[in-house]
Amino acid sequence: MTRVWLVLICVALLALALVGMRLGWRNRAVRQSDLPELPAVPNDLGAPTIAPLDGLYVGTTFTTSWQDRVVHGGLGERAAANAALYPAGIRIDRVGSDPIFLPTASLLGARLAPGLAGRVVGSGGLLVVTWQLGDAELDTGLRADDKSAYPEWVRTINTKVGA
Repeated sequence: MTRVWLVLICVALLALALVGMRLGWRNRAVRQSDLPELPAVPNDLGAPTIAPLDGLYVGTTFTTSWQDRVVHGGLGERAAANAALYPAGIRIDRVGSDPIFLPTASLLGARLAPGLAGRVVGSGGLLVVTWQLGDAELDTGLRADDKSAYPEWVRTINTKVGA
């Protein structure tokens, strides 16, 4: 009988943890509801400026805190992704989620970082693009399968925005 009670207590604690995570995610979305809508992806982007990156979309955070994940508009959904840089901006196609478009006019720069959105991968393991959405400055992180492309991406984006 003691074993049954212990199992029930463990199941109840697990359910409580899941409910707490769900409430936390929802409260985060409410706090971020003042952010404007994400930019729409243009129909005709033309040819990519440099070779696209395949890898993982890690997430988006506020620049003031590398762990403060933005969930507004689906930006909090980590997924396998393909990112391409066009003259009009960066398009990130995510598996199982809507694409994200970062217009060139909103880009502030790019850099390499060891971590973002609670994911730490080591020195220079993430390509982080800083951009503006309304009054908020955001960092969007990508972990590419081929990290040798990072320097060209950082150089091209920073040249494009004059950083």
